[in-house]
Amino acid sequence: MKKRTIRADIIYYVFVVLFAFVMLYPILWMLASSLKPQTEIFSNAASLWPSEWKWENYLIGWQGFGRTGFDVYFRNSAFVTTFVVIGAILSSSIVAYGFARLQFRFKKLLFACLIATVMLPVQITLIPQYILFHNIGWVNTFYPLIVPAFLGGTPFFIFLLIQFIRGIPRELDEAAIIDGCSTFGIFWRIILPLIKPALVTVAIFAFMWSWDDFLAPLIYLNSADIQTISLGLRNFMDAESGTSWGPLLAMSSLSLLPQFIIFLFFQKYLVEGIATTGLK
Repeated sequence: MKKRTIRADIIYYVFVVLFAFVMLYPILWMLASSLKPQTEIFSNAASLWPSEWKWENYLIGWQGFGRTGFDVYFRNSAFVTTFVVIGAILSSSIVAYGFARLQFRFKKLLFACLIATVMLPVQITLIPQYILFHNIGWVNTFYPLIVPAFLGGTPFFIFLLIQFIRGIPRELDEAAIIDGCSTFGIFWRIILPLIKPALVTVAIFAFMWSWDDFLAPLIYLNSADIQTISLGLRNFMDAESGTSWGPLLAMSSLSLLPQFIIFLFFQKYLVEGIATTGLK
């Protein structure tokens, strides 16, 4: 029986390691190819070990071929993503608290609209939003990317926090009211500390979705000096003179570094925020 258990564990771990390698292979290939010469990237694609280490691919990519430097794209993405994360946390938590704890007119109707917008594809609202932002002069600025986050722009975050707050016992609210705490005081002193795992989950998702976003910057950002990383990577691709794959893959690898760091340090909160119900 014991030998059978050991054999089963060995098979399980071998399968997990092989599956993890298959999942990570594209990233490993990108990292390895970012250090290969241009002619070797596709001619020797199966190998993960460069015959010649081309560290200058990172320098060339960072300089941007004499165009806009990649540091500009990193700075723009960091600026936009920071405010999107802040806006998502603030607006989502306030709106979710209202739906989960307060009573007001048309609450059920508004909640039904919220659920409907969760299932609504972003392409449906793209044209009306562009017309709105164009009429108020926000096209080619960061405002269309940042302001919606402060107005509860992601219904999924609101729904996630609503379900989390509903798991918190209402007796805590009643005890706070007896102690003279206001509605905002309950939200600030009781609800917010208890939904910290869910807020971290919202922050991680908001960071990754904003950092990776390509469609919204493509629609609203025209000037090269305000474009984000996703558009900066696209600028490396030139159909006439040929794509510089080495620098492109180098900057692609570098653009993944913030996401790896965020996930590495906040993985525990991400799992806890999704798995728990908010009951403390």
